[in-house]
Amino acid sequence: MTPHVDPQAGAAVKAADRAHVFHSWSAQGLIDPLAVAGAEGSYFWDYDGNRYLDFTSGLVYTNIGYQHPRVVAAIQEQAAKLTTFAPAFAIDVRSEAARLIAERTPGDLDKIFFTNGGAEAVENAVRMARLHTGRHKVLSAFRSYHGATSTAINLTGDPRRWASDTGSAGVVRFWAPFLYRSPFYATTEEQECERALAHLEDTIAFEGPATIAAIILETVPGTAGIMTPPPGYLTGVREICDKYGIVFVLDEVMAGFGRTGKWFAAEHFDVVPDLMTFAKGVNSGYVPLGGVAISEKIAATFDKRPYPGGLTYSGHPLACAAAVATIQVMEDEKVVEHSAHIGETVLGPGLRELAERHPSVGEVRGMGTFWALDLVKSKETREPLVPYNAAGEANAPMAAFGAAAKKQGLWPFINMNRTHAVPACNVSEAEAKEGLAALDAALSVADEHTV
Repeated sequence: MTPHVDPQAGAAVKAADRAHVFHSWSAQGLIDPLAVAGAEGSYFWDYDGNRYLDFTSGLVYTNIGYQHPRVVAAIQEQAAKLTTFAPAFAIDVRSEAARLIAERTPGDLDKIFFTNGGAEAVENAVRMARLHTGRHKVLSAFRSYHGATSTAINLTGDPRRWASDTGSAGVVRFWAPFLYRSPFYATTEEQECERALAHLEDTIAFEGPATIAAIILETVPGTAGIMTPPPGYLTGVREICDKYGIVFVLDEVMAGFGRTGKWFAAEHFDVVPDLMTFAKGVNSGYVPLGGVAISEKIAATFDKRPYPGGLTYSGHPLACAAAVATIQVMEDEKVVEHSAHIGETVLGPGLRELAERHPSVGEVRGMGTFWALDLVKSKETREPLVPYNAAGEANAPMAAFGAAAKKQGLWPFINMNRTHAVPACNVSEAEAKEGLAALDAALSVADEHTV
């Protein structure tokens, strides 16, 4: 689709936004949101005719790209049939969405509790774990993000938690493995895995195993840096949970539905959690939807005992129609397989080649359409290009990199000292190569800040 140029309309949209919209995670007087005129596939554009290749997939959720016609049609058809209905009833499209999701989750995660998004999914997974075990503590990792609602933000292990860190009773954090910046002084993946598991079990011992309801981990941490866990780590966590009667929760809100080249990232590690949260890619974000996939033993807890939780819009028909259509599109167009292929043949090799040429790239991590470049001042010292949680002038090198990427027609995903390459899972080979070329040019700006 050719962008329609209408600067006057864009100015009106921007003015209304600045007058009335309160934006998340922002100092309202310091932001200048881009007025978006439209989007299609892997691209979006503004009212001035500037088109951007979206290497963020929105917030890593448009797994099938923008405006897929089959999903748009499914939403329209459902709206004409039954726009909304309360969650206590059996609705055909809700049942079908649950069936299709359950068919793809690992193991016996066959019951689906629907929410409006990932944070609510985490809230309810933790509630289920606490009620199932009768315990109150939950262990979560540093370098993690689980959402912005009350429990989810207090489980989060990045600075977005700090301002709301008043409700963390019962939350205990630990270090998950991350060899590039190892907290365990490890030099190999085997050492990192072994020491991380020992640290986790020590934490459990000192906190009291009988007080711990759940351990929650992002299968592959997303915003925190796409740190793929070393072989054996997640199965080790599974064994520790079984040993102490702890519920194992995997957060697949970002990593699920094709993002890593599998339906769920847990498949890469041959592990089955007790609860799995999802959202984002389940329907490419077209209508808000999330949920918890529940194992047989936890579902049985609530066979005769009411589950004390629910949402007005749980399993909303329009959202479920979008999920059904999205899953069908992903099957028919082999989107999951394509995500794996593009990661193995284009993104992975291309990003590693950039790392060889650019002194600002310390490490490349990822799989499928889920990649991160760890930008550094020095490859030798691994000092981050900007300090942890940098703002203002301290963040200038990353701001300059971002501006350079946009000048190249690429909209980048930037968090702290990293840029993530997370395009739509069905990004074409040509589009992926276009993104790599834009990153190449923008990294030259980052290189100017190395030593």
